[in-house]
Amino acid sequence: MPSEYAEAQVRPGIEGDLEALTALYNHYIRETAITFDTVALTPEERRPWLLSHPEDGPHRLMVATDADTRRVLGYATSSPYRPKPAYGTSVETSVYVSPDAGRRGIGTLLYDALFKALAEEDVHRAYAGIALPNEASERLHARFGFRHVGTFHEVGRKFGRYRDVAWYEREL
Repeated sequence: MPSEYAEAQVRPGIEGDLEALTALYNHYIRETAITFDTVALTPEERRPWLLSHPEDGPHRLMVATDADTRRVLGYATSSPYRPKPAYGTSVETSVYVSPDAGRRGIGTLLYDALFKALAEEDVHRAYAGIALPNEASERLHARFGFRHVGTFHEVGRKFGRYRDVAWYEREL
């Protein structure tokens, strides 16, 4: 899928991205109900997460950067769906885009790169949990062939309010 934001490049995440990725994720922790983490993380606390996404295999971290400044614009991941062995061919995917880079096709660019990388892996299904409301994320996932399979009602509480999470799946 072509991106509307040609000035961005996507590559696997590296340890040098840790501070920028942590800062981006912390924005979503502090300002939104998109993630159910409630306390900002330090780069050191986030390091195991980064290291759990190598350049190959089913658990990937793809990073979009500005072609000129190399500033991180967003990232997409595929992570273990659940820890039990029988879930090994399923992944949970997510996308986080810098607030000042939204609506420029960065999420599309990231997911396109992620799913191309996963095409060569032994992965059967991708799942995505979307904290509601989040129309932009629902549109992005529909664009990539995800279908709604159910909603967990009031499954988490953030900012003093219970939140629903819609679950989507895609065959790979």
